[in-house]
Amino acid sequence: MSGILAGKRILVTGVLTDFSIAFHVARLAQEEGAEVVVTGFGHLPVVQRAANRLPKPAPVIELDVQNQRHLDDLPARVAEHLGEGVGLDGVVHSIGFAPQDALGGNFLNTPWSSVATAVEISAFSLKSLTTAVLPLMERRGGSVVGMSLDSQVTWPMYDWMGVAKAALESASRYLARELADKDIRVNLVSAGPIKTVAARSIPGFAQLVKVWDERSPMEWDINDPEPAARGVVGLLSDWFPKTTGEVLHVDGGLHAIGG
Repeated sequence: MSGILAGKRILVTGVLTDFSIAFHVARLAQEEGAEVVVTGFGHLPVVQRAANRLPKPAPVIELDVQNQRHLDDLPARVAEHLGEGVGLDGVVHSIGFAPQDALGGNFLNTPWSSVATAVEISAFSLKSLTTAVLPLMERRGGSVVGMSLDSQVTWPMYDWMGVAKAALESASRYLARELADKDIRVNLVSAGPIKTVAARSIPGFAQLVKVWDERSPMEWDINDPEPAARGVVGLLSDWFPKTTGEVLHVDGGLHAIGG
């Protein structure tokens, strides 16, 4: 099969439904020639139904990034589907969560326990996931791509998730430095708001969307995850062989517009 990911093996985390960005990354990766394994956390029958809607039904692995056993067992579980000694060429980190009291305008009152949860799942997990799959990548190199929302500024109601995304962006740069000698690239895609299941749980999500409606120089469709997914697939490919520690904005250009 031809395509920019022909012959590559990709692990895509964070698939929930076929509305999720991760689902469309997996779909496009398959269409570009990759063999894909997906992970999900909770609601595994829902994840499996989504995986079965891909062009080629993909195997599903349960992965809770707060569960060290899941992380320790991940290489072996991936090998069950790809074969021993095959390895991975790419990993997609599409994982994020913050408790409700860490969002929605509650910034000054959020307790540390909720902040810690948001940072662990949304930022530290990039390191946890990457080091977990390192045995599958360190001999062959590859690409790690995560999902962010521009953390250079604040966003309505995003609160401590915005802080967690800032930590994610910093972590990606440190990982890029640490893994460069293994020819592993680490980059992020900073996407505009997409109406996923996770996004709908953000209090005041409509206010975030309003920012794009009013200020994005290019029209932004919150119901279309494909532009962001294409950015991820591009970074997974060999077309960016020396790009690492980068945040690629796929946001209609809003990041470039002043106040």
